[in-house]
Amino acid sequence: MKPTAHTSARRTPWAWIPTLYFAQGLPYVAVMTISVIMYKRLGLSNTDIALYTGWLGLPWVIKPFWSPFVDILRTKRWWTLTMQAVMAVGLACIAFSLPTSFYVQFTLATFLLTGFASATHDIAADGFYMLALNERDQSFYVGIRSTFYRIAMVVGQGPLVILAGVLETTTGDIPLAWSVVFVVLAAFFLLVVVYHHWTLPRPRVDADRRHTDIHSIVRGFAEAFRTFFTKRPWGETAAAIAFMLLYRFPEAQLTKIIQPFLLDPAEKGGLGLSTAQVGLVYGTVGVIGLTLGGIIGGMAAARGGLRRWLIPMAWSMSLTCLTFVYLSYAPAPSLLTVNACVFVEQFGYGFGFTAYMLFLIHFSEGPYQTSHYAICTGFMALSMMLGMMAGWLQETVGYRLFFLWTVLCCVTTIGTALWVKSASGLGKKEKRKGGGK
Repeated sequence: MKPTAHTSARRTPWAWIPTLYFAQGLPYVAVMTISVIMYKRLGLSNTDIALYTGWLGLPWVIKPFWSPFVDILRTKRWWTLTMQAVMAVGLACIAFSLPTSFYVQFTLATFLLTGFASATHDIAADGFYMLALNERDQSFYVGIRSTFYRIAMVVGQGPLVILAGVLETTTGDIPLAWSVVFVVLAAFFLLVVVYHHWTLPRPRVDADRRHTDIHSIVRGFAEAFRTFFTKRPWGETAAAIAFMLLYRFPEAQLTKIIQPFLLDPAEKGGLGLSTAQVGLVYGTVGVIGLTLGGIIGGMAAARGGLRRWLIPMAWSMSLTCLTFVYLSYAPAPSLLTVNACVFVEQFGYGFGFTAYMLFLIHFSEGPYQTSHYAICTGFMALSMMLGMMAGWLQETVGYRLFFLWTVLCCVTTIGTALWVKSASGLGKKEKRKGGGK
């Protein structure tokens, strides 16, 4: 078989797509989730944890601003390998700084650096995927890449946290236990760099820069930003931005507090689970619930369309928040009960999150679809930063009132869903296409 414009050599995508997207998911979960559990076990307050780790989401918020330069400087393959190497160094630095007295400042700075490397890796890897595969293969492997990204989430929040818990118990040294976890992560990325240097194909189009220069890219990107805010009526755009920012407002706060709630002792209002148990409950059972909810949500939306399922999915996101209200009031709930509640909450979130992602795709339609989708994901990341004050609020009012507050905040989820449904032409295209049936 002769090489095509997409690849200079025959190499099965199975050799690199699973590892590429596993490597894409792992640093995100390390920065945004593992850090929360680690800082809690190291003794930081919930206020500090929520505030500090909230800022760690910044790279994913602003990544659209430097994405054009990943297009014009070097190749997507070069960026992918380089960012994997940077992440390996960053994760190793975290590991070796944990036993020191200045670990908080150093690890936060290094987490932020790793976040920028991870966000850049996202841009490069997604671009490389489109350049290395033809249109048919892109469609075929899209489910594979999503699956391995989710597997990375399971591994990061499950086995790695369980490993930290086992080491905490056997060594009695919490900083050492978490240092080992980050050494494992750093070693993995070093191996990934070596493996991908050998196995990633070299698409000819990845080296083609004849029609690009910094001037034209910046000018085109400025136009993409302008049209993002002007391509639709102002009322529809305002509703869309409010939806992107506030649909996940309750979850943005819950995400920062769930693990501390599971870890805190009963006298502080928590459930008193061990680190290993949290890895099982939230990192394994919870992620399975999230994945199943997303799969079933996708199947439902494929049959009925976003317009039909938007409000039911918004209610799914909202009502399942009640599970943590129940856990905060229940007297000494069993581990089985905790697992069941976390599964239900994460399943409801996964089901409801489907509507959010489908709306981002819907709003991105048009001549600048790729750039507009990147801007939408920036708003998505910004929406999760709104949970930065959740730790202060929880420590002020306690877990019970905090979880009741998140249920009250579900007004934003339902309200913005109703607003965006009425303000946009959501579903009209689907109706016209199916009008003859």
